[in-house]
Amino acid sequence: MKPLKHLLLLALFIFLSCNSKNNPTDELTNIYTTLKTTYAPDKRVELFDVNFEFVDNQLILEGETTSKQAFSILLDSLKNRNLNFTNNVRILPDDAVGLKQYAIARNSVINIRSNPKHSAELGTQGLLGMPLKVLDKKGDFYRIQTPDTYISWVDKGGIHLMNKSEFDAWNDAKKIIFTKNYGYTYIDKSKDSQIVSDITLGGLLKYISEDNDFYEVKYPDNRIGFIKKDEAVIYSSWLESVVATKENVETVAKTMNGFPYLWGGTSSKGIDCSGFTKMVYLMNGFIIPRDASQQINAGETVDKDLKFEGLEKGDLMFFGKKATADKKQRVTHVGIWLGNGKMEFIHAAGNVHLSSMDSKESNYDGFNKNRYLGSKRYLGVKDEMIVDLKEVIKL
Repeated sequence: MKPLKHLLLLALFIFLSCNSKNNPTDELTNIYTTLKTTYAPDKRVELFDVNFEFVDNQLILEGETTSKQAFSILLDSLKNRNLNFTNNVRILPDDAVGLKQYAIARNSVINIRSNPKHSAELGTQGLLGMPLKVLDKKGDFYRIQTPDTYISWVDKGGIHLMNKSEFDAWNDAKKIIFTKNYGYTYIDKSKDSQIVSDITLGGLLKYISEDNDFYEVKYPDNRIGFIKKDEAVIYSSWLESVVATKENVETVAKTMNGFPYLWGGTSSKGIDCSGFTKMVYLMNGFIIPRDASQQINAGETVDKDLKFEGLEKGDLMFFGKKATADKKQRVTHVGIWLGNGKMEFIHAAGNVHLSSMDSKESNYDGFNKNRYLGSKRYLGVKDEMIVDLKEVIKL
């Protein structure tokens, strides 16, 4: 038993014994709240949704969770109190997905939504070849978890389901990565070839063969295509050679200049502010948290006095509503500091463009200057929320 679990259990048991005269539902709700705060404070990356109801002196548990540890502690708490209960809580993934608990994105860009319906808000996107963990199924939608641990729903048409051995084989296979902003794979190598599909920056496909002009590639659903060699590179070679320097962060960021804004977007088809910072770091070899309100919790704090001092190229700058006596700080926007002697930063707002914190510059952004919350440094910082792609990634 891990020390944290043991201490938390002990605290919960003491809490129960000291409050035995309270309503059992209230006591269990307090325990549940403590567990949720400890193990699943952010529902975007961990689920712990459990409801309690007493029916004829029988406690009924309903809900779903991805945290086996939190639920185990909850059950131990119930048993310690000698409560009779019926457990209807689903630990995801379960029989709804069976052995197909993994998937690979099969389209150039997959739209991942907040709920299992096409009209739901776009939460994020996935790129062709992205590995996914499958948690649940409702109708034609699957609840999936992306490599940055973001949990939401995708239409079945956007993914190819796999069992563990198939998934491992895909991850271990030699691949190419698409390095242009936008392009196509073709049915053959002829001049007037039809396309298999489009492909965007960062897309991954299985390597089959190559000649002087084309890579032959395979999709996760076994379609075969050809990609021009000047638009892609062997993934392992790219990963080995990519170096996340300040200058490289700037170079990659500027190649996305003009990308259209799309709430929830993380691709060249459309991108939001945190999707932009995420893509810039992805093309520099790192997986970082999805949303601005998550990204601010990673890295090393810089510019504590909010004077734009001590910032270095590549630092993430955060904006939003500052904390008040009765409200917490709210992060709503993020950009990348470039400096360049002009106090410039690059961000996605309307589209991807450069702005300045210097009132003397033509691209001065007084709106964001007035809501600046601080900055974080990712380059050269060891943080479990900043995943180096050169290391083994375990979903």
